[in-house]
Amino acid sequence: MKKQKATRFPVVILVAGGILLIFAVFLFTMQTRPNPDDSQPTAPVSNQEEGSYPEIQRVSLGDAKAALDANTAVFVDVRDAGSFAEGHVPGSLSIPLVDLEDRLSELDTADWIITYCT
Repeated sequence: MKKQKATRFPVVILVAGGILLIFAVFLFTMQTRPNPDDSQPTAPVSNQEEGSYPEIQRVSLGDAKAALDANTAVFVDVRDAGSFAEGHVPGSLSIPLVDLEDRLSELDTADWIITYCT
């Protein structure tokens, strides 16, 4: 009888350790995931923050999502074609940053244009 208990003890310890490890990984991933409900207010970009484009305003995640849902903005993905192919905002245009200046004529300046790179 003692022999059976002795062989079960390491199994119980391993199972309990595995469950604790899974729980710890779950908690870690939940804490490091960004919360999509956290939105920042739309504010002008400062010269310090983004270089020489003070006239360009940042768009909060909440405002961008609302524009996407209402179809009131044109989304332009400025990453390379490979990154765009891996995933992008539905309906967005792919105009890599290196080509943007040459392809500006493809965009209607009357539209609300939201560029993104992540």
